[in-house]
Amino acid sequence: MILEMKVPSPGESITEVEIAQWLVVDGDYVEKDQAIAEVDSDKATLELPAEVSGTVTLKAEEGDAVEVGQVVCLIDTEGTPEAGSKPAVADTKTAATATEVTPVAAADDNYAAGSASPAAKKIIAEKGLDIETLMGTGRNGRITKEDAVNAVPSMGTAPVGSKRGEERKKLSMLRRKVAERLVAVKNETAMLTTFNEADMAPIFALRKKYKEKFAEKHGVNLGFMSFFTKA
Repeated sequence: MILEMKVPSPGESITEVEIAQWLVVDGDYVEKDQAIAEVDSDKATLELPAEVSGTVTLKAEEGDAVEVGQVVCLIDTEGTPEAGSKPAVADTKTAATATEVTPVAAADDNYAAGSASPAAKKIIAEKGLDIETLMGTGRNGRITKEDAVNAVPSMGTAPVGSKRGEERKKLSMLRRKVAERLVAVKNETAMLTTFNEADMAPIFALRKKYKEKFAEKHGVNLGFMSFFTKA
């Protein structure tokens, strides 16, 4: 059976999203609930999970803007993993025996140790972090999105004579929306400052004359706020 994967609605006011990154390639076998793509909306970057297990066929390219409810890929539920993707029974038994004998070594060789989730990878790339310096707090040492958000970029000094590189890339939908709002605020809002001048000499003289009597009677100093309020 062929299942059509459609873009879910990220929110009431959002009608369009952008395919930020495919996490699988055409023809891959995916498991149910496996993240297969990252989509950008006006408000956030979301992961698109597979609804069923099967072989995926992509119907949209990275960077494409797609409507909510549009089909972005197909999943053939009759598809099976490629030969060699599943370990043989004998290999499974051997691996189980090795796990029982040396559990510590098996834990060290876990594929998730030191690897980052898709959302974490994007944040690491944006912040320019070195993934080797991050300590994962997720299961089996996996680097989570929170680890990447909380990580602080290194403030090291660039080598002498080095030049800062330049890279041009398409803005994400979220960044485009932020830029659009900032420009709209500048164009639609009166950005000005008003200055009013006043001769404060009489107020200074009046305060100097009565400040001691005022403090003696009320227990507080006579400030300028009372005059401003009266004005």
